[in-house]
Amino acid sequence: MRTRRLGRTGLIVSELALGAMTFGKEADEQTAHALLDRYADAGGNLVDAADVYQAGVAEEIIGRWLDRRPGARDNLVLATKCRFPMGPDPNQAGLTRRWILRACEDSLRRLRTDYIDLYQAHAWDPLTPIEESLAAFDDLVRAGKVRSVGVSNFTGWQLQRAILVARQAGLSPVISLQPQYNLLAREIEWELIPLCSDEGVAVLPWSPLGQGWLTGKYSPSERPAGATRLGEDPDRGVEAYDRRNNDRTWRIVDAVKQVAAELGATPAQVALRWVADRPAVAAPIVGARTVRQLDDSLGAAALCLDAARRARLDEVSAPPTPDYPYGFINEQCAHRARFAQAG
Repeated sequence: MRTRRLGRTGLIVSELALGAMTFGKEADEQTAHALLDRYADAGGNLVDAADVYQAGVAEEIIGRWLDRRPGARDNLVLATKCRFPMGPDPNQAGLTRRWILRACEDSLRRLRTDYIDLYQAHAWDPLTPIEESLAAFDDLVRAGKVRSVGVSNFTGWQLQRAILVARQAGLSPVISLQPQYNLLAREIEWELIPLCSDEGVAVLPWSPLGQGWLTGKYSPSERPAGATRLGEDPDRGVEAYDRRNNDRTWRIVDAVKQVAAELGATPAQVALRWVADRPAVAAPIVGARTVRQLDDSLGAAALCLDAARRARLDEVSAPPTPDYPYGFINEQCAHRARFAQAG
């Protein structure tokens, strides 16, 4: 598997990351360990978890796998996250100093490791000043319990504020952003991708397959059923069937299928290759219920999309731009750029 720098750091990661959200739920411990084995044997080195995944069970499964594979920890870039509730107490959540320090200790214990390579704020906390949160993360770095700091699910202004506060205060920088990003959800390109490109922040997309939509397994004429994310819960979150069952979705899915057929690949491999090649992206995070699913995703590492096929996918998936502010600003920038071209 090819490797990349994680943003502007010197840390090297594989171009596909393995997500642990299925561990302890859709994938039992034996299956999760088989997934970790297959991923590591394929050359993957970035594993992403979160304390909230099955209330810590996913981290515990990773910890027991590390115990089972002596030496594996030295070759692994281990990432996890804190922020969402881990109990009924309102102080067992958020990005307060109190909870970040406690959550980190809990994750270290569950992961059976002395340090976390990338510790991430799972989302913005509207109740806690970002200065407090970043100072707590910095203390963990200085204590050797965390190597680098990242964030997930931040808006453009939230990420820029975190970057600037850390820089001004001399705190550990934010080196990565983990957002939703795929052919069906490209809105982060309006602000977050340009910001990450400008600041050297690595993008680690979650849901690069659109929660399964881009694998081609769903149909516009039949609601999902069976052992799939939407088959078990058609109303699930941002990928809910009724929300995404529209003409734009099926045009994109059809285009992905056509490109896959032309290349002798699977739709999942095409969708993953597209997002892996986007600006600022370091490593899409792939999830799997089975080793077979993971093998399909890992096949994207060997795939190459030529410029013409990338352009087809870009065009069919381009989201409609809101008139204001993005449409208005884009028009003004294009008008200004014409002067440079004329010169």
